[in-house]
Amino acid sequence: MTILHVSQPVDGGVARVVTDLVRGQRAAGHRVVLACPSTGRLSREAMAAGAELLDWPARRSPGPSVLTEAAALRRLVRKAGPDVVHLHSAKAGLAGRLAVRGRVPTVFQPHAWSFAAATGVLADASTRWERYATRWATSVLCVSEQERADGLMARINADYTVIPNGVDLAHYTLAERAERRAARLSLGLDLNEPLAVCVGRLCRQKGQDLLLAAWPAVARRVPGARLALVGGGPDAPVLAAQARALPEPYRVRLAGDVPDPRPWLAAADLVVLPSRWEGMALAPLEAMATGRPVLLTDVPGAREQLPPGDHQVGLIPANDPAALTNALAAALADPLECARRGAAARVWVCERHDISTVIARVSKLYRDSIESIESDHVTSRVPARS
Repeated sequence: MTILHVSQPVDGGVARVVTDLVRGQRAAGHRVVLACPSTGRLSREAMAAGAELLDWPARRSPGPSVLTEAAALRRLVRKAGPDVVHLHSAKAGLAGRLAVRGRVPTVFQPHAWSFAAATGVLADASTRWERYATRWATSVLCVSEQERADGLMARINADYTVIPNGVDLAHYTLAERAERRAARLSLGLDLNEPLAVCVGRLCRQKGQDLLLAAWPAVARRVPGARLALVGGGPDAPVLAAQARALPEPYRVRLAGDVPDPRPWLAAADLVVLPSRWEGMALAPLEAMATGRPVLLTDVPGAREQLPPGDHQVGLIPANDPAALTNALAAALADPLECARRGAAARVWVCERHDISTVIARVSKLYRDSIESIESDHVTSRVPARS
């Protein structure tokens, strides 16, 4: 097949998902083309994985430029000549469906519904658009059952397929005591202080502001505890100011947008992500693959990606600072329990979230989408019997 991925955003978990798909699809012998802005991490990493890059200078947020972006994308689709188009996230889904309009088998992957991030008039408009545009998607690929349920609840009637996110288990390997020690030394961290790490784009969705607000109370209850925020994003200046305003004993380290989060995952006792909404976040799966327990808010995908025995301590309500404080403090005060949970999490991810399984299931979805379109074309050419 010739597969055309279209993506905006070009960072965070979406970029890692697209890069993993590119790598696996190229290994399977497919021609893989990526249309995305040439700036950012995605273009570099996807090209290194074997993708052909088509520069699509689209903005991340919707706006007046979307019609121009859709026209530019239409030209790129003609240039690529794909057998199937895979649209990633809301912006690519908007411009891509306007550009292709069902003329090529099209898979739309929301990576969390756009209306979950909006309120009021904008949320209503986003929902109405998704209901209308679903006619131009051969399939909607959700990464969790809850994401599909939210789509159905919003009356988005589509041909849904659920394929949970996966992790490259050869890349995210179990980090044992020696790896933890080496990571802490390389990062300039104390070898024994309890460490919570949050890996994610610095933005309202990921909830780092809630984490910083809760941290002083956690640090008072767990003396010596440290917190690190790993990632870049639009809220970096605001979060840096919020961190600087904390009293000195409760200091927080902002590591920035690192090329490889694995040393931070290896160094952590606990990985926390207090998201306000998700489809299924990738960072917790990567953390669990390295043998680290996670603390997540109960948003779409979180409950499904945790081992069932971990729900009671690994899940908290969204937007609940008291619950976040209590769960963080309890986990960091018990390093042996963290180690036990991390070992169980590694086994769970290996069994349920291997990227090779995801790539195989996505390839089957492409084939089914192509066959569905071809079948419809054949049916439309057969004269009706009188």
